[in-house]
Amino acid sequence: MLTSPVLRILLLLWALAAAPEVAAEVSVKEVQTREEGGMLVMDANIDYGFSEEALEALDNGVPLTLAVHVQLRGTGDWVWTTSLVDLRLRYVIRYKPLTERYHVSQLPDKGGVDYVTRDAAVAALGDIDGLQLISNKRLDEEEGPFEIQVKAELDIEELPLPLKPIAYLFPSWKLSSGWTKWPLDF
Repeated sequence: MLTSPVLRILLLLWALAAAPEVAAEVSVKEVQTREEGGMLVMDANIDYGFSEEALEALDNGVPLTLAVHVQLRGTGDWVWTTSLVDLRLRYVIRYKPLTERYHVSQLPDKGGVDYVTRDAAVAALGDIDGLQLISNKRLDEEEGPFEIQVKAELDIEELPLPLKPIAYLFPSWKLSSGWTKWPLDF
């Protein structure tokens, strides 16, 4: 009945497409702002719920690069309206087998910190503390209200070449929080 190779391939593609959603996800749990030294400063907590495939790759020495995009915009601004702040932060987590430690750093490499356990490294990866956004003087010149928009995702382009096709094809590698909006409060 299923003797045609084309029919078998179609059946396989249908089975892959109908596969249940992967439980892995990235979510921005909390964003807070405060005034510090005449600047608006942001703290954020991002939960990186990596898939089993991504964690297996990490444990086997594949560095995972995460991109965090932060924008400060007027509430209700159109997409094409220029943001007051538009920052792109990049972080990398990698396993060092010789020391049996996980290393987390911001790119371009700013030293970073080593962690004994993977869970501690992943938790630290999601903590953004004291990110300076804009001066209060500049913010006072603009009309409010404002919101902070944050998006965090796994940067598939930074994976090793043999992993890229797999990462593009399988949902377990498409880890993104999507845009989250947080009203500016300080």
